[in-house]
Amino acid sequence: MVRATLIGFTAILMWSLLAVLSALSGAVPPFLLCTFSFAIATVIGVAVGAASPKPATPVKVPPLAWAVGIVGLFGYHFFYFTAVRNAPVVEANLINYLWPLLIVLGSTLMPGERLKWHHVAGALLGLAGTVLIVTNGGRFAFEPAYLPGYLIAVLAAVTWAAYSLLSRRFAQVPTRMVTWYCAAAALLSLICHLVLEETLMPQDAVQWLAVIGMGLMPVGGAFFVWDYGVKRGNIQLLGVASYAAPLLSTLILIVAGFAPLTPVIVIACILVTGGAMLASMDVLIRPRKKADMPMPSP
Repeated sequence: MVRATLIGFTAILMWSLLAVLSALSGAVPPFLLCTFSFAIATVIGVAVGAASPKPATPVKVPPLAWAVGIVGLFGYHFFYFTAVRNAPVVEANLINYLWPLLIVLGSTLMPGERLKWHHVAGALLGLAGTVLIVTNGGRFAFEPAYLPGYLIAVLAAVTWAAYSLLSRRFAQVPTRMVTWYCAAAALLSLICHLVLEETLMPQDAVQWLAVIGMGLMPVGGAFFVWDYGVKRGNIQLLGVASYAAPLLSTLILIVAGFAPLTPVIVIACILVTGGAMLASMDVLIRPRKKADMPMPSP
């Protein structure tokens, strides 16, 4: 479980690159960007699958697992991009980042999982840090005119949390199936692009490298390691640790020169780090084994 959880953590590291890669990709519209990214992920998945040993007995994939995978990957991005078009991006992004908390709370429905007070407390600390990050220190105001966008952002959060939790229900489905979920998501993204967007291709080598980077990591490779992590790792800890994504993303933007370092960032860093450590008490503070206990004196 520890190894699988660490593998799941790499998805969070990849998602932290989403903002800077998006900034470097130029004016490429969102659904076209998803089309490229999911297509790259599909090609990589096919190549890795071809080089990997074939299982002795093929695993039968239930239709519901197909539905969960495709709706999870494509549905989340569809709702997220629709939300940020129908509500201010700060508020929409804040509502979207309810999904880590939903994963932590929803994990109580999973077999073999038990929700403890420090999981909830850690998730709330992480949420507080995320609020500071995405609202620039609390500068936001919910307006009734943007209610449709807010509700769609809620759908985005629920979709990704549900996808992550339900994936654990299909632990017998191999991670290589993510390849075909990405293929379906690429096709659906292309349809949305043709219907909803104007085509604007990358203009130079930097923009093309950013697009390829998105397919290799935040909108591609991250889905494979996340699938492995939520199926075999500590899903509660992964949910809490996911709050590190917007924080790390902001720090990367600062290093890249896209944003300044402020006291708000420092406070958010403390909240997110503290929340992650609190939620991981079960891992950080292990009970001493009997063999390690002192022998009673005669």
